Amino acid sequence: MKRALSGFASLALFAPLSLPPLFPAKAQADNSDQAIASRTSEIEGVKLHYLTAGHGPPLILLHGYAETSLMWRPIIPLLAERFMVIAPDLPGIGDSAIPADGLDMKTAAIRIHALALLLRLEKARVVGHDIGLMVAYAYAAQFPAETEKLAVMDAFLPGVGDWRAIYNNPGFWHFRFNGPTPEALVHGRERTYFEHFWNDFAADKARSLPEADRKAYAAAYARPGRMRAGWAYFVSFQQAAKDLAQLSQTKLTMPVLVIGGEKALGEALAQQMKLVASDVTIVVLKDTGHWVLEERPKETTNSLVKFL
Repeated sequence: MKRALSGFASLALFAPLSLPPLFPAKAQADNSDQAIASRTSEIEGVKLHYLTAGHGPPLILLHGYAETSLMWRPIIPLLAERFMVIAPDLPGIGDSAIPADGLDMKTAAIRIHALALLLRLEKARVVGHDIGLMVAYAYAAQFPAETEKLAVMDAFLPGVGDWRAIYNNPGFWHFRFNGPTPEALVHGRERTYFEHFWNDFAADKARSLPEADRKAYAAAYARPGRMRAGWAYFVSFQQAAKDLAQLSQTKLTMPVLVIGGEKALGEALAQQMKLVASDVTIVVLKDTGHWVLEERPKETTNSLVKFL
């Protein structure tokens, strides 16, 4: 924590990403192996929406808060050259249905795993950013025999190490900002609310999310019940801390990659992952905030591809 976030930059966390396109949309559509399909499957009565492309070893991509699976679109064509890519909307977010219960990290991981079983994926590489990394870790820890590699991108693990120093940082007021009054305050002002994350959690807001993505994410969370569903993941942090603390008692043995921003949670996440895994590779990007994929698309993508 190098500064208190006006300056969340040193602990930048929880918001969405989506890069400026690395590949033209037409080029994606012209290549059948790289064309991105939008699909929906029902998992125990809950519909999960996901993007998919490519063939090869399965690769699951999990987005973070204030974003949806759309964050991965710019790099899916590249990854689809080598992998069968599955990029779900987390339960309750984007075009996935809002479950009656179970909007927490461990349950979300179980649902994503059920989707993998439905798609007959015996083993998968799993990547997660922000709250998506918490779900990705819960996936790997619960189903280690079915997880070949794990990559986690800039956030933290509740229940592991000195996690309360992050959770209780007054800069992260949004962890406790939920309920009827916050809903009323944010209703109709979703874009204003999210601009705080997209701008203040970046090392340089000019390198953060592009305008088209900001519009898409604000619209996605403005739909009925969606802001409350997204906040439910924050509400679940205390339960997540209990769940992940228990899961972390058994160290991960598969290769793990950490990618984080120097001015965000890169170093903190690296220290946590050393506690829960035995084979950890760390990439901390200089002069970078929370939005590693948007702020440093080339470096982040190269690190992912090399590891995967």
